[in-house]
Amino acid sequence: MTKVFIDGSAGTTGLRIHERLAARADIALLTLSDGERKNQKARREALNEADIAFLCLPDDAAREAAAMVENRRTVLIDTSTAHRTAQGWTYGFPELVGRERVASSRRVANPGCHASGFAALVAPLAEAGLLKKDARLSCFSLTGYSGGGKKMIASYEDEKRDALLSAPRQYALGQNHKHLSEMKKVTGLSEAPVFCPVVAPYYCGMEVTVPLFSSDLTGRFDDVAALYRERYRGPLVHYDETEGEEGFLSAAAFAGRDDMQISLFGNCERLLLVARFDNLGKGASGAAIQNMNLILGAEETTGLVL
Repeated sequence: MTKVFIDGSAGTTGLRIHERLAARADIALLTLSDGERKNQKARREALNEADIAFLCLPDDAAREAAAMVENRRTVLIDTSTAHRTAQGWTYGFPELVGRERVASSRRVANPGCHASGFAALVAPLAEAGLLKKDARLSCFSLTGYSGGGKKMIASYEDEKRDALLSAPRQYALGQNHKHLSEMKKVTGLSEAPVFCPVVAPYYCGMEVTVPLFSSDLTGRFDDVAALYRERYRGPLVHYDETEGEEGFLSAAAFAGRDDMQISLFGNCERLLLVARFDNLGKGASGAAIQNMNLILGAEETTGLVL
């Protein structure tokens, strides 16, 4: 039986991972009491006892936790930003980097939620030469408030909340969002996109959109569709020739699920690349469990909700 420790199990990502793993007969969860969760000695012991440890922590704490592992056996899956562009860590998006690469890794950096959608849409086009590497892109991304963690969740669910929270709110206005470095590196673009993340008053679900002019491409609309159709056959990332919900696209369509839908809209002049998923699913906890399953040699969808 595989011993698993979730360092940071009280956060939203850690709680979702715990929820998905608790019912599995092949997993033994190592847990710490409330009093021990911040005890460095207890955490160190749990990290080194585990076969696989999830780091669901702020960046500095994740780096500290990684340094606590003193053996070559424990596999680390870090859900923070700390190691996503670091040497020695595999970027944990199997559909982009290869399932075999993830399966053989001892250090896996889970992708960011917004970055997952952007990378899924853009990286295959750049890799295939359909998108110019010097393309100057923009990206807007709608997310539920659970992506902001416990403090944001509490503010949105407060009965006396500020009226401004009842409408979508754009943030990261200075164009320095922490996901930008991985968005650039994973796609191979020479420039990071103009990024417009928006948090809205619903719990979870994400919709990432990258608009393109045909002049950004070396091919046509049909070439993009064909590439997505070939690349994303599932089980966790799938291309769907959907028309949406009566002409609309809800960012909550995949809430509670662990898969991702890739879609293409527009015409021969202007295109919309769209990824829809759960910011806590394929955007966080679900992706982390998928990576764990691959490392264990299990079916990658084991314990996930599709």
